[in-house]
Amino acid sequence: MVETHENKRELFLRACRFEPVDRVPVWLMRQAGRYLPDYQAVRRQHSFLEICKTPELAAEVSLQPFRALGVDAIIVFSDILIVAEAMGMSLEVPDSGPVLENPVRDLEAVRQLCDFDPEEDTRFVGDAIRAISEEMGPTVPIIGFAAAPWTLACYMIEGQTRGDISQAKRMLREQPRIVRELLERIARVTANYLQAQIEAGAAAVQLFDTWAGELTSEEYDKFERPAATAVFEALGENGVPKILFARGAARHLEGMAETGANVLSVDWQTDLADARRRLGRRVALQGNVEPSMLLRDETEARRAAREAIEKTGGLGHILNLGHGILPTTPVLNAKAFVEAGQTALVSARS
Repeated sequence: MVETHENKRELFLRACRFEPVDRVPVWLMRQAGRYLPDYQAVRRQHSFLEICKTPELAAEVSLQPFRALGVDAIIVFSDILIVAEAMGMSLEVPDSGPVLENPVRDLEAVRQLCDFDPEEDTRFVGDAIRAISEEMGPTVPIIGFAAAPWTLACYMIEGQTRGDISQAKRMLREQPRIVRELLERIARVTANYLQAQIEAGAAAVQLFDTWAGELTSEEYDKFERPAATAVFEALGENGVPKILFARGAARHLEGMAETGANVLSVDWQTDLADARRRLGRRVALQGNVEPSMLLRDETEARRAAREAIEKTGGLGHILNLGHGILPTTPVLNAKAFVEAGQTALVSARS
């Protein structure tokens, strides 16, 4: 691995700020999870929600990819639906996938949703961050996260996360007032939720926008961009980088850059070189290797890492996947990807 005078936290923050670095930082979306044998051992003893809501378990699972892969950042183990549950929806997570009872289908249901105190109602998330920070010290960055407003709204309207958001899209187009009020409520509580994670020790926060790609450019600008902007504006300029990931949203890049995000995390359908050309130095980029590239072999994993970095020159770039790591990914392939990113030459210096 290339030696650097910077610790991992400083390296990560410099990349987020588009400052010169000796190498790119590397982490993987969904890096704590089913592809790791250590995680599978924990899951055999505990339910998914039990892990999320037990700080010592969430911290342990969060730390596993750091120990196994040597990644440059630790993302706290949790779930984007924790916010929906805290707003008053009943959450169950069977093997078939998460279910939210009594989906939001009208204005009355929106107004029955409640604000919540993240220091009380979701304190377990902050406690997990504090536990990670206590073990790792100040040199490793911890990433907090939440769902972007539109994505959480989709799941609250659909009542599940299995890929069909037709009811949410229909409601947005036929009853926009309901969706706009829902987005505003989600944005408000999400900002408070992320602020609590920052106060607990998160060095950066990320919004996951799984369904931004389902919106037209006009819909994105009218609904999701103002909601994401509201979240980031509420967090203020506190020196904590704000990362926005949106799947299938290459056409929204310029709008995403207007939300106040410091880093745009792009999926594998977005060409990194084109994204850099379109956005210049306005924001740093994160991503964007197609996750299945890590299913092949170690050689292919290394090649994918190097090719992604070549497209940005390594400046203002956090190497990552274009979506979550797949459950069948060999650990050695993931490790090869991380190591290749950490040893790749950074060609851009200014």
